[in-house]
Amino acid sequence: MTGSRIIGTGSALPRRIVTNAELAQKVDTSDEWITARTGIRQRHIAEPDETTSTLAIAAARAALADAGVEASSIGLIVLATATPDNTFPATATKVQAALGCNGGIAFDVAAVCSGFLYALATADSLLRTGMAKRALVIGAETFSRILDWEDRTTCVLFGDGAGAVVLEAPLAETDAGSPGILGTRLHADGDQHDLLYVDGGPSSTQTVGHVRMRGPEVFRHAVVNLADVLREVLEDTGVTADQLDWVVPHQANARILDATARKLGISPDKVVVTVQDHANTSAASVPLALDTARKDGRIKPGDLVMLEAMGGGFTWGAVLLRW
Repeated sequence: MTGSRIIGTGSALPRRIVTNAELAQKVDTSDEWITARTGIRQRHIAEPDETTSTLAIAAARAALADAGVEASSIGLIVLATATPDNTFPATATKVQAALGCNGGIAFDVAAVCSGFLYALATADSLLRTGMAKRALVIGAETFSRILDWEDRTTCVLFGDGAGAVVLEAPLAETDAGSPGILGTRLHADGDQHDLLYVDGGPSSTQTVGHVRMRGPEVFRHAVVNLADVLREVLEDTGVTADQLDWVVPHQANARILDATARKLGISPDKVVVTVQDHANTSAASVPLALDTARKDGRIKPGDLVMLEAMGGGFTWGAVLLRW
């Protein structure tokens, strides 16, 4: 039996686009340096009136419209973010109120760049138990609010945005050829905390803090962990790498995407890449790329699609689904 199926996707990006050339006027960097090392050419940065919740709400509405369903049919909202509007309540509850579907389940998930996969797996599990029939799974971030704009090793890497999917509970009778989630693997390793973290928080410093990262070490862990978790999901489902139609990875760095694909023997032509336009949008990264590839016609019904991500914590995971 396959798991829950995605019936709609949507995304939202801040109005303002910041190019590498504009960043080079503020920090010691250049378009050539950023592009060569990351593949990033621009990113969207939230204006003061744009928040994680406003982006999440816009993406959710787009996903609902794409699915052709009413907000009133949503009984579960799981929102992945590392940059919530408030310490509490959950940003998911703001989305719920804006959509007018109060009374169901709504909560946030904090797993940074892997957050959308954690949220998707959680929503799928709840739908399988009958807790709801239809869910919104959202990844939304305003990472620009926690960047140190004097640190060129981090501020050039990130952007803001949101992506969402409408997830529907699995049908009573399905098989491996039916649309839906086929396999999921999630992991975490808290020993790697100091390689990628934010140096603040309510309980520790009573401040928001800034992103801190040891890039080379993160790169090495990412390539190994992502390749390993992809293999795990392929083994769990009996699917081979050459059977995949598309890989939709977390858009952190073009070199990580290339290295992971080579390690698994996956053609670069099968990897959805949007990092050049969005930069690293953390939990929004995978659903943004998924929406892009579906809307431009690359992902078609029946395709085998692998989602994968790794983020601070470390957390990492992969989800295989049939579209």
